Amino acid sequence: MSLTSQPSEKYFVSKEHLTNKREWDEGADDSYKTLSKEEMDALRHAKPHNFATMNSWWVVLGQVAITLVIAVACYVFSGQADKSVYTYSALVGGLIGFLPSALFLMRIEAAKKSVKSSPGGFLAAVVSGEFIKILVTIVLFIGFALKQPDLKWIPLLVTYLATLKCYLLAWFWK
Repeated sequence: MSLTSQPSEKYFVSKEHLTNKREWDEGADDSYKTLSKEEMDALRHAKPHNFATMNSWWVVLGQVAITLVIAVACYVFSGQADKSVYTYSALVGGLIGFLPSALFLMRIEAAKKSVKSSPGGFLAAVVSGEFIKILVTIVLFIGFALKQPDLKWIPLLVTYLATLKCYLLAWFWK
């Protein structure tokens, strides 16, 4: 087989044979398969761990727990004069982490219980929930920075980032 048949065509090499670019772009019909309800139920029964769901409130509870653990660590390991400031800063960082998450979940749960539930409505709830989450996070950071100038930023940011890592832990909890 010669690769110089037409200069404008490109070829892709697979393990089996050379494939013409036009053939490649057409797409194979077997690249995905739509499953019937019965096939999907059989798949769920065969591999239940792949379809396990987790209550999202456990993530928020994990964020609260990690906030309290870091606040206690700040209280124990900080100097006598700075105990309350470091502890308070860690609690504020945790609050900035878990309060927007809780508001997002409340928005999603309200959308699930809505009588006009549709895929578009649920997508709008997710987008508006994310907007609320971002807005509340920014407002809390700016508000605490302006109203509490004595906050220690290291414990605040460490706790905030630790609460964000709870999302990754949810993958392992599943």
